[in-house]
Amino acid sequence: MNPKKIILCPNPNRDRGMVTTKAAQKILHDAGFRTVVCSPFRDQKDGAFADFDVRPLQQEMRAADLLLTFGGDGTILHLAKLAALHKIPVLGINMGGLGFIAELEAGELDVLKKLKNWDFELEQRMMLDVSVIREGKQVYTNLGLNDAVIREGPISHVIHLKISSDGRHLADIAGDGVIISTPTGSTAYSLSAGGPVVEPVAQTMVVCPICTHNMRFSSYVLSPEHTLTIELERNGHKPVYLFVDESRGFSLKADDRILVRKSKYTTKLVRLTEKSFCEIFAQKMLPGGFHDEK
Repeated sequence: MNPKKIILCPNPNRDRGMVTTKAAQKILHDAGFRTVVCSPFRDQKDGAFADFDVRPLQQEMRAADLLLTFGGDGTILHLAKLAALHKIPVLGINMGGLGFIAELEAGELDVLKKLKNWDFELEQRMMLDVSVIREGKQVYTNLGLNDAVIREGPISHVIHLKISSDGRHLADIAGDGVIISTPTGSTAYSLSAGGPVVEPVAQTMVVCPICTHNMRFSSYVLSPEHTLTIELERNGHKPVYLFVDESRGFSLKADDRILVRKSKYTTKLVRLTEKSFCEIFAQKMLPGGFHDEK
């Protein structure tokens, strides 16, 4: 029987000198796994991955059994779409700040030994399908684990949005924009904008306005069966952009319709510990909990 193949995806800005990646690779080799190292990002500087032979990620994903990331949650978000499309589970080693999606901290590498028997829990995380319809044609499509954000451009101004659910009016927003979040994304931008914390394995969509002028409207938590449509109103030529999971912004036009719905794809996260979301949240977000090291 061929050994299982694990892709190691280190963020060179987080794992300087590939120290953590090398330590994890040794543990995995000792457990009988085959590993390859791939860059999670394009156009990395020469020498960023020390002496590793860095392989093309798209090519290696075709026959991989697990994707192991080294960085912050941003690294996982960057890779989530590709992993979901290939139906490959992800295990995150947190080397960033808060790290809600990553399973392990950099000092917990010994836990990787539990992979040897390939007996672990997979947590299914809901994702969003996001598309833009312009003059009857789809001009943009993306898949996101955290959120879809519609907001003003580099010059601050109020934007007006009309949101409907399955063709029925839901809300009018005047402010900096709106965040449509998954449960996983509820602890990201949505939380900073005043949205609720949602258990990440739940199946919901959170609609959270950004600095709205309507104080009576905070946010909605909706069933995932709905399709949300967002339309721009009375914005003239003011720049408005769509961002999916911190991707490069897509410039929207006045008559565009943005559709957001639950995707058939999911991000599969490997769970090797007994940590609960409530424990992690309390440790990292409540007073006296997380302390970010400088």
